[in-house]
Amino acid sequence: MRVVSLVPSLTEAVAVSVPGVLAGATDWCSHPADLDVVRIGGTKNPDIDAVLRLGPDLVVANEEENREPDLAALREAGIEVLVTEVRDVPGAFRELDRVLAACGARGRPRWLDEAETAWEGRPAPARRTTAIVPVWRRPWMVLGRDTFAGDVLARLGVDNVYAGHEERYPRLPLTELTAAAPDLVVLPDEPYRFTADDGPESFPGVPCALVDGRLLTWYGPSLAEAPARLGEALRAAVS
Repeated sequence: MRVVSLVPSLTEAVAVSVPGVLAGATDWCSHPADLDVVRIGGTKNPDIDAVLRLGPDLVVANEEENREPDLAALREAGIEVLVTEVRDVPGAFRELDRVLAACGARGRPRWLDEAETAWEGRPAPARRTTAIVPVWRRPWMVLGRDTFAGDVLARLGVDNVYAGHEERYPRLPLTELTAAAPDLVVLPDEPYRFTADDGPESFPGVPCALVDGRLLTWYGPSLAEAPARLGEALRAAVS
């Protein structure tokens, strides 16, 4: 079995669960740290010829991360493409089971059981907080409806102000974001790398939680530690 992954989350999940099957991954696939495979470009602009040269039995992709024309080109070349759809935490577990089985995993990995237990065993939040969650600036873009990261936050007691927006990632002017008067601004370090010096200054007087984007947006081994570590960062910001 030879697999090419076009999704960083899935790359990590496959690499640690089915060692040796990954033949290629994107330039953005940063985990595991010692991953040694052929790089085939970005998630939005993979080098299709480079993927084909690797002769994969399967390419794993995601409906949000990857572009349909690229996936169609792979299918037209005779490559099997498995496309995941992850909009919430339970969906992440279902899709991870599907991907790992397709990649030849012999049973469910321990980290996946531990991750599911970590989320299922988490107590209900004592109180709820409203937040906006920028994922880009210049222009500002925030989490909207029906996103995995939004569901992660909701399960930790943080309600996305724009969860009911008609768009999944609306672009909104900063004046509108500040006028929303959230309890909290959640600033991940990816896809835009928000830092203490780049982001919080735009929301004076509002607590800002700088969080690890991998814990917020990746569905893979990081799911096991995400509830505790994200919860701690969110509580610290509003305490």
